Amino acid sequence: MTSTTGRSLRDLANVPVTALRHVGPARAAALGELGVTSIFDLLSFYPRRYIDRTRRADVGALTVGEEAAVVGVVRTVRARRTSHGRSLVEVDVVDGAELLRVVFFNQAWRERQLVVGTQILVYGRLEDYRGRHQMTNPVVDVIVGVDGTTRDPTRVGRVVALYPSSETSRLTSWEVGGYVDEALRRSGALADPVPRALRESLGLIDRTAAYLALHRPAALDDVEPARRRLAFDEFLRLQLVLARRRRRMVAASSGVAHVVDPTDLDVAPGASGGSLLRRFLSGHRFTLTGAQRRVLSEVLADLARPSPMQRLLQGDVGSGKTVVAVSALLVAVDGRRQGAFLAPTEVLAEQHAASLRHDLATLRVADPRVLEGERPLSIAVLTGSVATRARAEVLAGLAAATVDIVVGTHALFQEDVRFAALGVVVIDEQHRFGVDQRAELTTRGRERSEEGRDPDVLVMTATPIPRTAAMVTFGDLDRSVLDEMPAGRQPVVTRWLDSDRDSACWERVRSEVAAGRRAFVVCPLVEGSPRVIAASAVSERDRLAGSELAGLRVGLLHGQMKSIEKERVMDAFREGALDVLVATVVIEVGVDIPEASVIVIEDAWRFGLAQLHQLRGRVGRARDRGYCFLLGAAPSDDARARLQALVDSHDGFALAEIDLDLRGEGTLLGARQRGRSDLRVASLRRDEDLLSAARDAAVSLVEDPDVVEEMVGELRLLAEPSEVAFLFQG
Repeated sequence: MTSTTGRSLRDLANVPVTALRHVGPARAAALGELGVTSIFDLLSFYPRRYIDRTRRADVGALTVGEEAAVVGVVRTVRARRTSHGRSLVEVDVVDGAELLRVVFFNQAWRERQLVVGTQILVYGRLEDYRGRHQMTNPVVDVIVGVDGTTRDPTRVGRVVALYPSSETSRLTSWEVGGYVDEALRRSGALADPVPRALRESLGLIDRTAAYLALHRPAALDDVEPARRRLAFDEFLRLQLVLARRRRRMVAASSGVAHVVDPTDLDVAPGASGGSLLRRFLSGHRFTLTGAQRRVLSEVLADLARPSPMQRLLQGDVGSGKTVVAVSALLVAVDGRRQGAFLAPTEVLAEQHAASLRHDLATLRVADPRVLEGERPLSIAVLTGSVATRARAEVLAGLAAATVDIVVGTHALFQEDVRFAALGVVVIDEQHRFGVDQRAELTTRGRERSEEGRDPDVLVMTATPIPRTAAMVTFGDLDRSVLDEMPAGRQPVVTRWLDSDRDSACWERVRSEVAAGRRAFVVCPLVEGSPRVIAASAVSERDRLAGSELAGLRVGLLHGQMKSIEKERVMDAFREGALDVLVATVVIEVGVDIPEASVIVIEDAWRFGLAQLHQLRGRVGRARDRGYCFLLGAAPSDDARARLQALVDSHDGFALAEIDLDLRGEGTLLGARQRGRSDLRVASLRRDEDLLSAARDAAVSLVEDPDVVEEMVGELRLLAEPSEVAFLFQG
């Protein structure tokens, strides 16, 4: 059962910190600098680390490199400036017969705090400096002041939490800890919204014990059980929101039960007749992989149900996601409905449209309105740059059902877009859109379709996401994974060259072009910048065409070009009128040129690991061996680790886990990708078991209004306003 006795965290959110003793306007303002305005904020202001002062030791008994607490009396204090202008305070502390030199950099106030005769406890790592025992910038507690005043003895000689601080707040960890102590003491028992039976089954302690142990552990071993309990709460809050969103969506939906035939997946190459899906698969150039068959079975099962599909399709670069997407669209068209394919950029939309027209060129659909009773399957493009007259024709075709599949960008969201009967929506590269846009397209699909039904939605991403991150970010979606490459696909040979003038890569480009294949050169900038030393696509195209790649046909593509220019360049490259395409990251996703076999990425350290993996995926998409060259010396350990990881691994999911380690977990909510984590004590990397347990628990607890109200209410308090909007939209 849920514990309803005690104060709830939401109750404590209504109690200002000024309710504590000694917190007047000035101290309240200082706490506000740390984001702490209520008792709830204070209890949720978790320690950044702990020092175990139970390990008190004599200076003479310590070894260099050991961390411990030393109690002594200040004998001398000296303050001066270093040659670099930094303040330096040197304090000699006597511990019995031993002397310890304590050095503080940029802490001039220590001269006033640590006057001669003060008894102090210092905690830090013992160093040897010119034959003398020393600690640098240790943690300091004043035990007995020079006037004989004794500090709280309960704060000395035990495990003590250290709290984050800022220069502007001018609050010490000691002061924050004192306020937390009082808040815990006066708050008393806390209500626990997680039922006891669930806590016991997962081996979790109750909420009151968790907050006490996290802030005031009797021993370091008490911290981890407390952290795990509060980590579970963080995961459960998020999963309850996602479970509630999913339940409401299902309850309010009115979907379409498409007619599907699972045996279509067994079609032999070259077979004729049957459904559009059957005819498409029989003529596809690759046999379905086992992973594609598995995922298509999941998608077809979704499409056969009356509730609308909401599925995330994850697949590494080149794993065949588009085949799955096209199959879903064809099921809709076969049922005399329409499909929408949403791409994040105009270049990618045009690329998808060209691929669809090529792959579906032989397919015809039944249409009693035409004389022969059938017509070619119709594919249209709708982007912001489509001319007015052409746009009007597309809109008319969508409304009259003479357009079967529309490929578009954000232009599909515009008010005048109406469908006759929208059946399936595919969203490519979901991370470039968002939950709100997915929900908007789904809602508009129903409202702007004459049939008035919710379309099935398939969300795709070629950016491998760690399983744990996907469970949080896409927790309201079912998940399918393509973890197998088509037969004959070879790993791309990846080399990292320190110099962008290394002849090896340019020789490879020339040899590949001579063999009838093509090459990409990727630059981080469009035009050169006086502030940034990095290759510019415009200047690099000119340089390469006159030097390393002289005699080859070198084109240019970047996002600032007009759409018609980008289409012209891509068509020329696709058809072989260009040998080399110098481009920015506009080619990062979706560009599929089977003849492209080599990619050179200049200033590669400037790109993220996932982005580098995506770029590498632009080559080696046919049966020819692909080559990727990473150019430029890495200026940091992080950059070196990214580039070496790409050289060492071709597994996008393994690289995603490495990327998570390198970048940190960042923010999971809203549009921000880096910075403070939305998970304060939980970790996607070490708490996967808790996340899975929280997801399972949310499925059952979403039916309990008391639990949902409390936990979701807490999430509203913890998340920033933009993140609340992100979570609760739709």
